[in-house]
Amino acid sequence: MFIFDLSIFLQGKIFYYHGIIVLILFVVGFILLMKAIKTIKKLKLDNERLIKRGKYLVAIYNQVPIGVIFGNDKHKLVDCNPMFEKITGRSKKELRSLSWKEYTHPDDVMIEMELFWKFVNKEINYYNITKRYIKANGEIVWVNLSMAPIEIQSLAITHIGIVQDVTERVLLDQALKESERSKATLLKNLPGMAYRCHYDRSWTMEFVSDGCYEITGYKPESLLYNRDISYNDLICPEYQEYLWNKWGEILAKKEYFKNEYEIITASGERKWVYEQGCGVYDEDGNVIAIEGLVIDISQQKQREAHIRYLNNHDLLTGLYNRHYFEETISRIDAEPNLPISIIIGDINGLKLVNEAYGTDKGDELLNSVAKILKKYCQEADILTRIGGDEFALILPNTSYQDAQERIRVIEQACSKHHNLSLSLGCATKKTKFELISNTIKDAEDNMLLNKLLKSHSFHSNLIASLKATLYAKSQETDEHAQRLIKYSQLIGKDLNLSETTLNELELLCTLHDIGKIGIDDRILKKAGPLTNEEWEQMKRHPEIGYRIAMASPELRAIAPYILCHHERWDGSGYPQGLKGEEIPLTSRIIAVIDAFDAMTNERCYQATKSFEEAIQELKDCAGTQFDPHIVNAFIKVFTEIN
Repeated sequence: MFIFDLSIFLQGKIFYYHGIIVLILFVVGFILLMKAIKTIKKLKLDNERLIKRGKYLVAIYNQVPIGVIFGNDKHKLVDCNPMFEKITGRSKKELRSLSWKEYTHPDDVMIEMELFWKFVNKEINYYNITKRYIKANGEIVWVNLSMAPIEIQSLAITHIGIVQDVTERVLLDQALKESERSKATLLKNLPGMAYRCHYDRSWTMEFVSDGCYEITGYKPESLLYNRDISYNDLICPEYQEYLWNKWGEILAKKEYFKNEYEIITASGERKWVYEQGCGVYDEDGNVIAIEGLVIDISQQKQREAHIRYLNNHDLLTGLYNRHYFEETISRIDAEPNLPISIIIGDINGLKLVNEAYGTDKGDELLNSVAKILKKYCQEADILTRIGGDEFALILPNTSYQDAQERIRVIEQACSKHHNLSLSLGCATKKTKFELISNTIKDAEDNMLLNKLLKSHSFHSNLIASLKATLYAKSQETDEHAQRLIKYSQLIGKDLNLSETTLNELELLCTLHDIGKIGIDDRILKKAGPLTNEEWEQMKRHPEIGYRIAMASPELRAIAPYILCHHERWDGSGYPQGLKGEEIPLTSRIIAVIDAFDAMTNERCYQATKSFEEAIQELKDCAGTQFDPHIVNAFIKVFTEIN
């Protein structure tokens, strides 16, 4: 029983412990199962996360706006993202078939090669370079490439590169550098001084361009922050206050400043400058600086002064001109200047002198008169040349009597000079109610009256002087002239010419060759034949003589005859080529008798002929060189007197 009970007891214990064990195992198994499930879930979740992250990384790889490349040590690309394809303008397939050297700009290949080999040989851990790729279409793209090592043996990848398109930045940088270079070049070559200064009394300079030295004689650093001198100290004292006030007005209105003034350079020279500038303002409208440009305009000012001089002065005499005369008359016509006297002067025979002796002699005459007039001018007087041969003196606060005395003194001075004759007239404005224009007209009228009284005698004296000059320069003599007068009078009477024509013939006999005074002495006195050039010069004397005669009232009547005295009956003469009766009768007469006298009297250029030979020559040339009618008339009267 005991035994049975014990066995039963033991069996019960065993079942009990078995149950406990089973229970423990179950619990342990459940816990392990739950852990396994949790682990599986976690692994699944991690895997999902990894997959998601992988997709995210792939998306980033494909969409990132930066090129990513994987390469090997053989200069080959293993893989790249779409952005790199876009940057290079080439497909991944094409890129894999090429070495990176083939689409790198030739100028950049060697530079990167050096870096790449150091990188491959582990001399450097990474490198960064700004370089150029050449797209398939030839377009150049600037990139920044950063290369770093990465080991992916399964794909034979040894390095990774990050590529950023920096074309825009590089071009902007280049443009900025070019702009800075251009700015520096501009400032260096700017015809003036660019500046930035404080708004203070010293105009304290913050920046001064290199042009400072050329304008001021001071180096730029001398003016910076008033190290050696302030800009205000360079400004001439009479302009300093004015410019300060002017700048104040401009800055208050926020307008541009423009002005001209003088500065004193390092050498002490006064120099005209032109300044243009404007204020620099903060957000509140306060002036923080002034910027501008100062240019040397000294030469321009000199040109302006010269132009003003030319505008107001006669270049020959240096006297004021008609323009200044008219301006002065308007300005001086005021009561405080009364009485105002006007003296008008006119040189007698200037035109005749110009024609006879040349404009150089005429200019000498003008200057001689100008010197005399200037000598007898007082400080308040205004002396002007108002025309070719006319002068005017404006005499403020001068009575008519005093003006007349001035004329007397001037005329007395002129009388001491040979061939200098000046006709003068004056008038005076005494009250403010009189017109100054009438005063000028009265002075001119009085001058013309004086000229009429003097003109004849002066011209006569000048003609006598011209005749003497002709005889001195040429083969002509008074004896030659007297013989021609004799011949002409005989022919004239035979042809029943009028008294007037006979008188003109007499004058023509004396002055038909007056134009020779304008011919070079070496040509006139040449013993041998003239060259073609010399002959052309000689042939000018009829025209010169014509102009001389036209310049003198006493000779004007014979001017056409002087012009034509070398015309030929057949039209082969000069200067106009007239023929037959187109040639004035007096000219045809003088041609015959002058030729005869030249043949029968000694000349340096030809042998003397006998009367018979000369008569025969006239006959031979009748109808060609000479008027046959005149030749016959001359032979007739010459035969009668011989």
